[in-house]
Amino acid sequence: MKIRSPIVSVLGHVDHGKTTLLDYIRGSTIADREAGGITQHIGATEIPNDTIEEICGNFISRLTIKDLIPGLFFIDTPGHAAFTSLRKRGGALADLAVLILDINEGFKPQTYEALNILKMYKTPFIVVANKIDMIFGWETHEGASFKETFSQQAPSVQQELDYKVYEIVGELHKEGFQSERFDRVSNFASQITIIPISAKSGEGIIEVLAMLLGLAQEYLTEQLEINEDAPAKGTVLEIKEEVGLGLTIDSIIYDGVLRTNDEIALMTSSNDVLTTKIRSILRPLPLEEMRDSKKKFQKFDEVVAAAGIKIAAPNLDDVVSGSPLRVLSDDANVEEEILKEIEDITISTEDEGILVKADTLGSLEAIVKLLRELEIPIREANIGDVNRRDIINSSIALNENDTHGAIIAFNVDVHPNSVEDLNNSDVKLFKGDVIYQIIEDYEAWIDEIEKAKKKAFYNAIIKPAKFMSLPKLVFRQSKPAIIGIESLSGTVKQGQTVINKNGEYVGVIASMEDKGETLPDISRGQRVAMAINDAIVGKHFEEGDELYIDVPEKHYKFIEREFKDKLTEDEYETLYEFLEIKRKQDPDWGKFGLFE
Repeated sequence: MKIRSPIVSVLGHVDHGKTTLLDYIRGSTIADREAGGITQHIGATEIPNDTIEEICGNFISRLTIKDLIPGLFFIDTPGHAAFTSLRKRGGALADLAVLILDINEGFKPQTYEALNILKMYKTPFIVVANKIDMIFGWETHEGASFKETFSQQAPSVQQELDYKVYEIVGELHKEGFQSERFDRVSNFASQITIIPISAKSGEGIIEVLAMLLGLAQEYLTEQLEINEDAPAKGTVLEIKEEVGLGLTIDSIIYDGVLRTNDEIALMTSSNDVLTTKIRSILRPLPLEEMRDSKKKFQKFDEVVAAAGIKIAAPNLDDVVSGSPLRVLSDDANVEEEILKEIEDITISTEDEGILVKADTLGSLEAIVKLLRELEIPIREANIGDVNRRDIINSSIALNENDTHGAIIAFNVDVHPNSVEDLNNSDVKLFKGDVIYQIIEDYEAWIDEIEKAKKKAFYNAIIKPAKFMSLPKLVFRQSKPAIIGIESLSGTVKQGQTVINKNGEYVGVIASMEDKGETLPDISRGQRVAMAINDAIVGKHFEEGDELYIDVPEKHYKFIEREFKDKLTEDEYETLYEFLEIKRKQDPDWGKFGLFE
C-alpha cells in the first residue's frame, strides 16, 4: 500500500496570516496579489519533500521521515468555512490542521469557531502563534528556526513571548485542551503543540513543517495508506469557468486513482446525482497554487491521491461545492452511495423544528451536528439560497411553535424572488458566515421569546393582594355590597375572587371607582369604592376586616417555583398570610407533589 501526503488545512481568524504562511513556504507572491492579504478563494498547494528539506536543512534529517511521508498537501482555506466544505463520508477531509492566530491579538471569534469545528471533527492540529516579529523589541532573523531566533532575543522579549504563549495555553485550557510550547511538550498524543512564528520573516517555519511531518509519521501513517488501483474518491472545491475549457471543477482526490475518460458521479444543487465523463485532468506542478490564474496547468492521463486537480467534463452547471466525487465502478453502486450520503444530511429530520440552509454539504453537516448537540430540533436541512418554499415551511412551523419559525442560513443569500415573501412573513432569518455566531444569535432570540412568554404568564397569574373594608363606609350591604376600601398590598383587580380571614368565599369584585372614575386595578395605599357581587356585609365580613384576593393553588405553586423573587416585600408577606389561611382549611394546600 502506498502512503499519500497528509492533507493539511489552515484555519484561523481573518488577517492572522493563513495565506502569508503558505506564501512563505511556496516562495511565490500570491498573498501580495490578494486584496488586503485575505484569501479569497479555495485552493490547494502541494509541497514535496525536497522543498521541505530545502527549507528545513539539517533540522529535518534528524527526524528520519523522508521515506515514509512523501510531503505535505495544504488546503488553503478562507477561514474555517472551507474546512467544513471539504469533507468525506464520516468526517473532515483534512488529516491535520494548522490553527493560526496572531500572538499579539490572541483568540478572536473565528479562532474559537475554528477550534470548535476541529474539536467536533476530532481533527488533530497544531497551533501556530504568528507575528512574533511584532512583539516590541523583537530582532528579526530571516528564515531562522524558532529556537535559534528566540535564543538571540533580549531577556525582556523572551519573557514577553512566553507570557503571550501562556495566554494561549490558558485559552486552550478553557476550551478543554492541554497545550504547551512545542519544545516543552512532554506527550504529543495528549498535548497540543504551540509553535511561535513569523510568517513574514519565516522564523519558526522550520518547526511547523517538521512538526506536521513528524505528527503524520507518528500517528497517521495507517490512515494515509491508499490503494493506487482503486477508483478515485474526492471532494469538489469549486466550479469555475475556464477559457477554452468551459465549466470545470477543482477537486481534491484523497483516495485511489483518477483517469481521463473515467465516469464520475457528483452531487447537484437539487440533491440528485449527476454522472459525467472526464475529458481532461489538469494538475499544477509542485508548489503551484490551483487558484493562481497567472500560472498554467499541465494535462495528465491519471493522478493518484493526494492530488489537487482541475477536471474538464460536460454538464457541470448544477454541481455544488463540497460535493462528493466518485469514479463509477462495477464493484459498488456509487450513485446509491452518494444519494445515501446526501440523505443522511439533507432530508427532513424532525416533525417540527427550524430550517437550516448552507452553501455546501460539509457546511450543512457541521451545522446539523452542532444543532443536534445543542438539542435544537431541525425540521429540514438543505443546500442553497433561502427560497419561497423555505419561507412557507417556516411560517407553518411558526404557527405550531413560535420558537421554530426561524431559518439559519450559513454562507447563502435569500433568493431575490423571495425577499418580499420573507419581509411579509413573521419568519426570523439568522444569516452569516460564522456558524457559532449565527447559533448564538438564534439562542439569544429564543431567550427573548421565553422571557416574553414568562412575563406574559407572570402578568396573567393571580398574585397575592389584600385590602381593608374601611369602617363607616358601607354604601350598600348586598346585591352587590358596595364599600369603601383601602388596598394594603399587591395589586387588586376587577373580576378577582375575594375571601375572608377564615378562607371563606366572600364574592367577586364587580367594579372599583374613585371620584367617579372606574378603575380596572388599584395599588397599595389607594382608597376606592368597591362593588362585590355575592357579598353580604355583616355575614361574610365586618367593617374593618382585612380581605384577601383568592390565589388559585396552581398559581401559588407557579409563584413559589418561578416568580417568588419578583414579589414585592408586602406581596411576599401577604402570600404567607394567605398560605396560613389556606392550610388551616387543608394542611396539604400548596404542597408540591412528587412529580411537580
